[in-house]
Amino acid sequence: MNQPLWDTHAHLVDDTYESDLEEVLERARDQGVRNIVVIGYTATTSRRAVDLAHRYSLWAAVGLHPNYLGNVTGADWDEIVRLLEDQPKVVAIGETGLDGYRDLVPLEVQKEWFARHLQLAALLHKPVVIHCRNAGSALLDVLHSVHPLPQLIMHAFGEDARVLREVLELGAYVSFAGNITYRNRKFDALRALVPLVPDQRLLIETDAPYLAPEPMRGKRNEPAYLVHTLRRMAELRGTDEQSLRAAIARNASRVFGLDSLR
Repeated sequence: MNQPLWDTHAHLVDDTYESDLEEVLERARDQGVRNIVVIGYTATTSRRAVDLAHRYSLWAAVGLHPNYLGNVTGADWDEIVRLLEDQPKVVAIGETGLDGYRDLVPLEVQKEWFARHLQLAALLHKPVVIHCRNAGSALLDVLHSVHPLPQLIMHAFGEDARVLREVLELGAYVSFAGNITYRNRKFDALRALVPLVPDQRLLIETDAPYLAPEPMRGKRNEPAYLVHTLRRMAELRGTDEQSLRAAIARNASRVFGLDSLR
């Protein structure tokens, strides 16, 4: 029997799922995706992530995404802290991190909030889900400035080999998404990184509704499509899908503090 799949990062709080979420989850179950971490990125979406986790037997992460910090308030942060009291459904803090691509919030402001998330995660012994886009050096600066560090999860990894090497040295888990399947040659460098992550640190995700894998590229992504990313990941790592499923299940249950599920 196939090991149940983990989608470790899905934005099922997105409005695009409002009319058919139950069907989305049924298709996921049909493909063996039995554990999904629903990711919040504002106080409002984090609260909704927790609600969905309760309603549909999922898991939740709560935090403030760097691109949404422009209007953040102290009350928003208080809500994130409050939501973290919801045990055992809230398994991680995030999505947080740094974004040098969209340039919506000054980088120094992003770094302050990222450090705040890291410090809270360390205090509460929770892993932190990290967004990093075009900001690898700044990310490493923050990580090297915070002591102690919590457990790190690099979501939808897209930085270079140097950043990968350094976050692995810091004990990070590294997750890959559907863009490792894209036929465009510009993703060759990303694909080359997939075999470099140790078996015990590897995760997988959809980042739904974004980054739909081939052959679903261009459509709204959903957890059922994870099987396409898994297949390509197994090819890149020279292993079979069943062994990869088992390794990812072990890693996900460990990092999210859910070993009793295995």
